[in-house]
Amino acid sequence: MKLVVLFAVLALFSEETYAQIEGIIKGGDLQSVSLDQSLDSVSAGSILIVGENHALQIHQNQQLDILNQLRKKGLNVALGMEFFTYTDQAILEDYREGKVPEAEFLSRIQWTGFSYDFYRPQVLFPMINEGAHTVALNAPRSLTGKVSKLGLSALTELEMRLLPPVFSLGRNSYKNRFFHYMGSHFPNKEAGERYFTAQSIWDDTMAWVATEYIKSHGDQVLVIIVGDFHVQFGGGLPDRIRARAPALPVTTFSLINTSGMTLDEIQLEVQPTAGNEIRADYLWLKSGESPGY
Repeated sequence: MKLVVLFAVLALFSEETYAQIEGIIKGGDLQSVSLDQSLDSVSAGSILIVGENHALQIHQNQQLDILNQLRKKGLNVALGMEFFTYTDQAILEDYREGKVPEAEFLSRIQWTGFSYDFYRPQVLFPMINEGAHTVALNAPRSLTGKVSKLGLSALTELEMRLLPPVFSLGRNSYKNRFFHYMGSHFPNKEAGERYFTAQSIWDDTMAWVATEYIKSHGDQVLVIIVGDFHVQFGGGLPDRIRARAPALPVTTFSLINTSGMTLDEIQLEVQPTAGNEIRADYLWLKSGESPGY
């Protein structure tokens, strides 16, 4: 079914109808666009953030489509990933340059959870001979883990040095959304505040590393792959990048798995908020299997 204006299409169906809608739409007016059109404004010296469901093969396939389309445009593509901590950048470089075997690399970075197979092609995508890197973006797990349990004040002086310069918590709309989705998991408000601080360290660290990278690699475009919650409505990673580099062009993509969703449910997923915040600049809807973990 062709996407023209999604709301108009949705109005033709009942709530019980399960969606067969697939394609890319603009986050603001929900108009259908091609992949090439959605990437038209992405250029060297800019950042493209792609929000995904982890270990969902259709999303990893879509990421490769985006990366290949950017390369087809003649862009030198670097990749940023939340799965790797910035203190492990040297290990990541050694792996990509073939200095350490994959098994040793995964052991040294303590890869756990879903299979690395989902992300190997993306990690190896940037062309070493063109100076493009795969960038480890995240804060050390030991840091965010300690903050989530004990709070920011529990960090030692050495641990404080691992925080991004001029660290800041996420904005209020992002915090409210975080508590809306995660609040029931916290035993009390104080615990929730600690976890939001850890979440903010995650976002602000990725923003800091990403902006520093693109400042020194202005001939490249940096594509960041991150969990979709960090991207939605601009309050997480996009907000922290714009705070650190207001003039830096940032484009956001939200990959949405429509499997098992009704058309009314899709409408709720894609429409802007009451405050006119859009989920992302572009939304790519596609139906796939459940995540592989």
